[in-house]
Amino acid sequence: MQPGRGSAGKHRIRILAAACVSLALTGCTRRAVPVPPPVLDAAPGTSAPTAIAVLAGGCFWGVQAVFENVRGVIGVTSGYAGGSREDARYDLVATGRTGHAESVRIAFDPAKISYGRLLQVFFSVVHDPTELNRQGPDWGTQYRSAVFYANQDQKRIAEAYIRQLNTANVFGKPLVTRLTPLEAFYPAEPYHQDYVRRHPDSTYVILNDLPKLERLREAFPALAVEH
Repeated sequence: MQPGRGSAGKHRIRILAAACVSLALTGCTRRAVPVPPPVLDAAPGTSAPTAIAVLAGGCFWGVQAVFENVRGVIGVTSGYAGGSREDARYDLVATGRTGHAESVRIAFDPAKISYGRLLQVFFSVVHDPTELNRQGPDWGTQYRSAVFYANQDQKRIAEAYIRQLNTANVFGKPLVTRLTPLEAFYPAEPYHQDYVRRHPDSTYVILNDLPKLERLREAFPALAVEH
């Protein structure tokens, strides 16, 4: 078993793999949703050279991989947000009882990419924000869709954007993304970091994460970079 996925999840991956092969589908067919840019966004080029965003959208392997390939992003770390320091260990988080969500901390240059633009990528290609406490083969509160806002500006932008997408019925049903103040972020164990880059031949990565990178290139060709 690969580190980081439960046995039930792995069983479902095998079923999913068989279905994809039998139907000759690429990336299990999900394509980038044409999500409009946020009407309300941060002004470009703030005084700070680096800003931080913390987002949760299912397994952090694929979320990290996507944002590492976005122009203007300086660095991405997989980790845990929403729970205590004492419980910020994968074996505990995986129970779904610690309050944590698998998350990523994104350091970005606000002169090159805005917070709202990161959210557009998040909602377009990273995950399905209408799935409650699950993404693909992984389920539990630790895989919830969440925006951990670091300040009131981020909260205001995220609230307005979710309202905008719901009003336009972009996904055909309401978003379940939670808005939560960021109290702390705890980096995950080293074997979780850059997992997609280090394990491109993993069945899980092939089925669930590489298609996200393809959707990024498809939906945001000017924003996507290769690492």
